[in-house]
Amino acid sequence: MAKTAEDAELLTQRILQEIPLADAMHFSIEQLNDHAIQARAPVADNVNVHGTGFAGSLYSVGALTAWALTTYMLEQTGHDADVVMAKAEIRYKKPVITDIVCQCELEAESREVFLKHLENRGRARLSLLVDIGEASEAMLSTTMMAIIK
Repeated sequence: MAKTAEDAELLTQRILQEIPLADAMHFSIEQLNDHAIQARAPVADNVNVHGTGFAGSLYSVGALTAWALTTYMLEQTGHDADVVMAKAEIRYKKPVITDIVCQCELEAESREVFLKHLENRGRARLSLLVDIGEASEAMLSTTMMAIIK
């Protein structure tokens, strides 16, 4: 198994054990590397009264995706920090009728600025966009905060 596939499985298991909601939603990380992540939760386990993806689940899977990418990047760079969501806003464009797929990419420049601030100040903010749905049905704009332990 490739290191990043193994890392994705380990991080998924950590999230499922530490965050009961993630387990109930059947959250999983499908792809993971230093600058990108793809996570998924089955729509069947996250359905609303209309038979489409529940808005709260879309938000939650998006938030977990951003947290996971930030946490993974920090661990890979040797930083022991707490990661929290400082703020987030979601825009729902249309109903999600397939599995809830979330993708997020971290630009190299944003990563370097974030890490430099973290090292210099002991805390830093990272802005991320999480694309939600197989056809970009929603977008989560979030600011993640890392604080050195």
